[in-house]
Amino acid sequence: MRRSLMPRGTAGTLPALAAIAVLTAATACSSSSGAPEEPSGEVGGAGGAGEAAASEGAHIATAVGDEVEVRSEPDGGEVVHTLASPNDFGADRTFLVRQVRGDWLEVLLPVRPNGSTGWIEADDVELTVTAFRVEIDMSEFSFTVVEGGEELRTGPIGIGTAETPTPPGEYYFTELLQPSDPEGDYGVYAFGLSGHSDTLETFAGGPGQLAVHGTNDNSGLGGEVSHGCIRVSNDDISWMAERLPLGTPVEITE
Repeated sequence: MRRSLMPRGTAGTLPALAAIAVLTAATACSSSSGAPEEPSGEVGGAGGAGEAAASEGAHIATAVGDEVEVRSEPDGGEVVHTLASPNDFGADRTFLVRQVRGDWLEVLLPVRPNGSTGWIEADDVELTVTAFRVEIDMSEFSFTVVEGGEELRTGPIGIGTAETPTPPGEYYFTELLQPSDPEGDYGVYAFGLSGHSDTLETFAGGPGQLAVHGTNDNSGLGGEVSHGCIRVSNDDISWMAERLPLGTPVEITE
């Protein structure tokens, strides 16, 4: 499990965290700037909001200011969260868009409980689109990266134990971290997820946030070995880090 940052000025949550690598939109196939052509109704997300939405891809909202207010309802709803940007790891605050209603976006939130949504103003973010998504099948101990309708890469995974299970659900990547020790427990890269453990309220000083990360021990792949995170090989997480933007939807199924 990826922990959250400890108090500023102290060691990070990944052992001796050295840098934060935030993916750019340099790859034309992964994302493109601009709002949806018809900004209304449901749009593509981790779970797929219909065939038309799935063909468009997932819509990612990235903050353009230093904070984003999240409301319970569009246009005048109560402010339920105020989320800073960059986030604690220095990555631009991102959200996965579920639907668009005029000048408002319903987005998936990186907060407890898992699956929480809220409404943000479109003017507070920049919209991009990605055709990528990650499908994680815990029953098969495998992941698949899909672009549009094409399967690009698949591989084995390690998941949470019975005491600290990996919660199924719809998530997205919130930051990309690069540990200073590539031979450590977290491997060469770790993508933070928008979700949290259902059994651990805290973990090593943090809020029990989930991650998809590499590993220094491939023998754990194909089994129940983690505190809730998804482990993949260092080769697989490196491949993802080179291609997948922040905001990429991740669907975890049992």
